Amino acid sequence: MDTKNVVLHARFAPNGTVVEISERPEGLTPQAWFNFLSDKAGDVYQTLAGGRGVFRLTHDELVALKQAAAPAAA
Repeated sequence: MDTKNVVLHARFAPNGTVVEISERPEGLTPQAWFNFLSDKAGDVYQTLAGGRGVFRLTHDELVALKQAAAPAAA
């Protein structure tokens, strides 16, 4: 099992919408990917200063979430 940790960075506009987020599956907007992650992995989200935040996941968790998000991107 791969337990390598991955940090997904999110950056927000002044109005609170997500303008950039890492590891985003093709076909999902930054906001849709953030909403999906918040719903499925919100317990590992950390708010940072300056309109930023991070999700801290293992590689395996990220792969599983990206696969689960694939139907939403289609």
